[in-house]
Amino acid sequence: MASGPAAARHRARALGFLLALAGGVALLAPIGWMLSTSLKPLDEVFALPVRWIPSPARWDNYAAAWGRFAFGRYFVNSLLVSVAVTVLNALVAGLAGYSLAKYRFFGRRAVFLAVLSTLMLPIEVLMVPTFLIVHDLGWLNTYRGLIVPVAADAFGVFLMRQYMLRLPDSLLEAARIDGAGELGTYLRVALPLSWPALLTLSLLTWRETWDAFVWPFLVVNDDRLRTVPLGLQRFQEQYVATYNELMAISAVAMLPLLLLFLLFQRRLVRELALAGVKE
Repeated sequence: MASGPAAARHRARALGFLLALAGGVALLAPIGWMLSTSLKPLDEVFALPVRWIPSPARWDNYAAAWGRFAFGRYFVNSLLVSVAVTVLNALVAGLAGYSLAKYRFFGRRAVFLAVLSTLMLPIEVLMVPTFLIVHDLGWLNTYRGLIVPVAADAFGVFLMRQYMLRLPDSLLEAARIDGAGELGTYLRVALPLSWPALLTLSLLTWRETWDAFVWPFLVVNDDRLRTVPLGLQRFQEQYVATYNELMAISAVAMLPLLLLFLLFQRRLVRELALAGVKE
């Protein structure tokens, strides 16, 4: 009798493993196709049946794709914009989350709900008025136009607020008694204790900014200010789309995000799970 339930558990685990394996293969198949395509000649990109392992591999596609357009400049632009947006978002979200979590003031819950309500607005609703403001400020084709309008978001405020709710009030009170001002209490006590959430927010902001296409496409038409996603679009502006070179640059552009995720994936998953802790 004991073998029955044990055998059922083993079958359930085996089935779960197979389903997880199938899901992983389905998720990784597009990446595999991208890498395979980046090593093929153009006339074999859409050949059937699909050759997953090109022979011989055309590694010169990477050099040709890099030299076709100014991708060195595009990568520098993406790096500058991503760093600036990440730093500003961490700064604004940290201060806003701290004030909503640790200060008691009239309308605090209403303010928090108002911030959360912006998550329900699709980007199309905000795009036109934001573009008109940027246009009136003369920020088109500038780094300010790429950075400032996306330098803060409601999710960052929510994440930092939920994490800071768990900070002991006694530590903050002790810092104030010792003579630390409000800003000093935040910088010396609250912020160091909240670095896991801050790291998670920074990784998510970096990923979103690095991959952003719609907003940079609206505010930039100067080639010197193009980011990597805008540079990738140029492969399809020619009479013949060189998909093998497009996939080659896409693989290179994926590397920074892949390295960051591999380094911090455990912390990222843990903090996202804790973001739902209730007050």
